[in-house]
Formats: sequence, structure tokens, C-alpha cells
Amino acid sequence: MGIAYGAKIPLRVMQGTFLNAGAGTLDTRYIMNVFRSDQFPFILMVILAVSCIVVFWSIMDMVLLGASLAIVLIPLHRRLVARTRPVVSAALITLIALALCGVLAYGTYSIFTSNAGALTTMFTTIGNWIGNPATNPLAYGIPLSKANLTGMLAQADAIFVNFTDTVIEYLNIIIFKLFTFFFTLFILLLHGDELRGRIMEHLPPSMTEYVTRLSDVTVDTLYAIYVVQIAIAVLTFFIALPVFYLLGYGNILFYSFFAAFCELIPVLGSSATFIVIGAYAFALGDMRGVLILFFLGYFVVALLPEIWIRPVLVGRRVKIHPVIMFIGIIGGILTMGLAGFVLGPVIIVLFINTYRMYIRDRKDGTLPKVFFRDNS
Repeated sequence: MGIAYGAKIPLRVMQGTFLNAGAGTLDTRYIMNVFRSDQFPFILMVILAVSCIVVFWSIMDMVLLGASLAIVLIPLHRRLVARTRPVVSAALITLIALALCGVLAYGTYSIFTSNAGALTTMFTTIGNWIGNPATNPLAYGIPLSKANLTGMLAQADAIFVNFTDTVIEYLNIIIFKLFTFFFTLFILLLHGDELRGRIMEHLPPSMTEYVTRLSDVTVDTLYAIYVVQIAIAVLTFFIALPVFYLLGYGNILFYSFFAAFCELIPVLGSSATFIVIGAYAFALGDMRGVLILFFLGYFVVALLPEIWIRPVLVGRRVKIHPVIMFIGIIGGILTMGLAGFVLGPVIIVLFINTYRMYIRDRKDGTLPKVFFRDNS
């Protein structure tokens, strides 16, 4: 009798089958044929998916963010589908997400517009210090030339002061990226479960268990990333209040909102706020303010959540050491930008959990499902 299809075979039995040429031996030609027929379409699909990511990398951040948000919201979609049609549920969730983004964008626009004077004064003061012939950034230990600092100041001014002109200039790109994001969200909400079922149906049997477990841990990781990101932005607002109160420049609520807003954008972080306001204090010659912003603002408000709170909260959710989680989060952002905010932690989590499953199977003395043929 041969060994049944789908069984997990102890290693000692596997070793015996390679040594014996009798009944129940492993037929390598059969396995190679199965590999070609079952795994080739899957491998081809993976290659094409990677090729698409490379070719369309300029918009891939929106696709990945839309897909990750869809994965987080699919449980809500399943609940709504029990009461309405799938297309209605997917459209409703997408419209709610669009409305929330619109409300947040309008609120942010209103706050920055009403405080444009404070930002203009700040950037003008910094610009005058940079443009002063008597000043030399290198003499103060700043490893940047005046040209570099002027370029960085111009970018900050375009983002936070003249943001209306910046939006108009890049309006076509912004609209296209927003369309890509919400279209990806809608399509994956509508067809996500069906797509997952079809992929699982055509996976080689040896991979089904692994993919199922890895998909579950991916959902947990994405959920933790989004929840923790929002929680840390809210926390940043409140712990920044006493810092700006001690600073004594006024506009305490606005500066705290400024820090929370930058924290909500992964590629910026609240450290951008403290660097800008710190440069303003430095240009004014306020060394007390510089010290407050550096030690209390930069280290406590900006760095502490990034190097301790975020890795601990996300790592606890997926049972991974905070240091490894920190490397995944920061490394992903540094290497892949906005897309790395999602991909970095997910790749780390998938790698570690794959290793754990491999070690578990090795300890159990079993191998994943293989194919045998009865030669009796």
C-alpha cells in the first residue's frame, strides 16, 4: 500500500522511502510532474506580481495602502454583506472612508490657513538667518551648506505655508493617486474574499496551511499598524502641550496639532515639527528654547513613541520582540518610503513566522504534504 495523499510523513519514514525501492517509495518523477503542474502557475503569478510592483512603483504606495486598509476593513464588510448586497457594502465603506479623509483634509486645511501667519514668520526668520552673510551653518556644527538649508526651507514652506499652490501644481497626480487608493480599497472589499478563495484553491497542498497562517498574522499586523499609528498621533498631541507651554512662543494648540499631524504621516514624523521650530528658536538666538525642543520635544515627544511605544504595541500584537519590530518599521520607511510603512513590518512578521513554522515542523519530525505512489 502507498502512503495516502495529504499525509504528513515522519522524517524517519521519509528517509526509509529513499533507501527502499519497494512498495510505498517516493516517486521523484511524479513529484516533479506535480511541481510543474501545480506550482508553475503560482510561481508565474508571483513573478508577474513582482514585475507589476516594479513597473508601477510610483503609484504602488497607494495600491499597497489601499490593499492594507481593505484587509483591515474586510471583517466589517462581511458583517454588512449579511444585511445588504456586497457591492452596496463595499461602496458604502469606501464612501465613508472618502468622507472621513475629506473631513480630516478640510479640518487640517482650516487649521493651517488660520495659523499661516505664525508659520510665515517662522520660515521668514529662518530664511533671514540662513541668508545672512555673517552666519555659517558649519560653524555651528550643522553638516549642511546654505544652499541645502535653503532648499529644505523652500520645501517646508511649499508644504506647510503655500500648500494651496502646491496642491494646484500637483493636482493631477494627487487626484490620480487618490483614485488609485480608493479604487483599490473598493475592489478588494468587493472581491477580496473571492480572490483569496481562488488563490487558496489553486495553491499546492503543501503550501495551504502555511499561507493560511501567514495571512492571519498579516491581518493582525496591519490592524496593529493602523490602530497604533492613530493612537500615537493622538498621544503626541497631548504630550506636546507641556513642551510648547514651557517654550513660551504661544500657539500651543497649533504647535501641538502640527506635531500630531506630522506624526500621522509616516515619512515625516513629529520630529519634523521640532526640527523646524528648533531652527526658528536657533535663528532667534533662544538657546533655552533650543534645549527645550531638543531634549523634551525631540527626544521625549518624537523619539520615545517611535523607539519604544510603537514597536512594543505592534510587537505585542504579533508576538515579536520590539527591537525587531522597530527595525522593520523604521527600515521599511527609510528604504521604501510611504509603502515601507506597511511593507516593512509585514515582511519582518512574515519572515519570523515562517521560520517559527519551519522550526515547529522540524521538532515534530514531520514534513508538509507530499505525493507518493504505490509501486506494489
